[in-house]
Amino acid sequence: MLTMVGVSHHEAPLEVRERLAVPAESVPDALSALSRRLGPAVVLETCNRTEVYLSGDYAPEAVCAVLADSAGLDAALARSFVRVRRDLDVVRHLFEVSAGVDSMVLGEPEILGQVRSAYSRATTARADDAILARLFHLAIRVGRRARVETGISRHAVSLSSVAVHEALALHPDVMRTRVLVLGAGEAGRSAAEAMVNRGVAQVTVINRTFAHAEALASDLGGVARPFEDLVPAIGESDVVVAATSAAQTIVPRASLESALRLRHERLAGGPLLVFDIAMPRDFEAAARHLDGVVYRDLDDLQAISEANGAARGDEVEAVRALVDGEVQRFSGWWGQLGVLPTVAAINERAEAMRQAQVARTLQALPAADRTEEMQAHLDALTRSLVRQLLHDPITTLRRRGDRDDYIAAARTLFAIDGDANVERHAPREA
Repeated sequence: MLTMVGVSHHEAPLEVRERLAVPAESVPDALSALSRRLGPAVVLETCNRTEVYLSGDYAPEAVCAVLADSAGLDAALARSFVRVRRDLDVVRHLFEVSAGVDSMVLGEPEILGQVRSAYSRATTARADDAILARLFHLAIRVGRRARVETGISRHAVSLSSVAVHEALALHPDVMRTRVLVLGAGEAGRSAAEAMVNRGVAQVTVINRTFAHAEALASDLGGVARPFEDLVPAIGESDVVVAATSAAQTIVPRASLESALRLRHERLAGGPLLVFDIAMPRDFEAAARHLDGVVYRDLDDLQAISEANGAARGDEVEAVRALVDGEVQRFSGWWGQLGVLPTVAAINERAEAMRQAQVARTLQALPAADRTEEMQAHLDALTRSLVRQLLHDPITTLRRRGDRDDYIAAARTLFAIDGDANVERHAPREA
């Protein structure tokens, strides 16, 4: 069984999603608690979704309770919004997420790296198992194939491209535009790199860990400033890209108003563009209503995605056809898991019988005939016979092993000890 419990832009508005986000610093504890109290798990946390993938069959209430204890999640709120998927519905969903067709912005390039990072965190925490490993490795493969074999990313509107488009629209004199990046993660880096490539005048990076700010600033050819300089740094900027992993607002309304006063005194012309792509948001929601501020958050991307949807419609269908094939690939692999113990037991029983018969035959021969050459001939002959006799039954069992009646019949026919109703792993399409 597979279970996914999660919330995304499909089920909840931004103000709910940010309350249900698992802070980056809490993910290791959440993985440890999930694997200890429930079973193997992967936590996928992105700008637009919080999803938990589990190897096993679990109620959403149990998952929410663990996250409430380990990551401070509001369990009551979560139960009102989370969606539950099971078995092949989980597989199809993750493949579409990785391929970029379940995103708020179709074809977004960032999601594939986020899926890869989510699984890497699970392996580091030793919270995964063979089924989740196969699932996420195939999901990463699907994501790569979608971007190479289809045009889903050709017309994609990434967070970074939206930031550049908005910045140029408000500040066309790009050589005079000053950009402030809050946070040193990949989302902020991507947006800043896109602006640097367009020739912005200056990039400043602020992060709570100053060394991380220095590292990103060095890569961007910009400057780093300490977190204590946040308000004056905003006041000296034209564009702010807010992408920290803070668990709460870091720029309240009062701080932004102070920065705007400084900006009015020092800079002339053009509003301050705030591009808040953090989850939860870095700026207080009231930023949207302040004079002199153009504020964009993650939900503002939805309109852009819809406007460009028609141009990517054919590509979405191409990606979903690719996903269909990979779901079948996973299903075939998964369907064999339940039959493997029975196949192994049949082979073990046959091998034990073969060795016993060879021993009896050798014992019945005159001592002079019990040579190593004779034993080798008997071994080769009996191995070949056993292999040929078992080939068709085992092949049929592998092909039909997703059905309990075939496994039960095989275990009865071959007189295999133990429970014929072995644990089932076979998937179901919802």
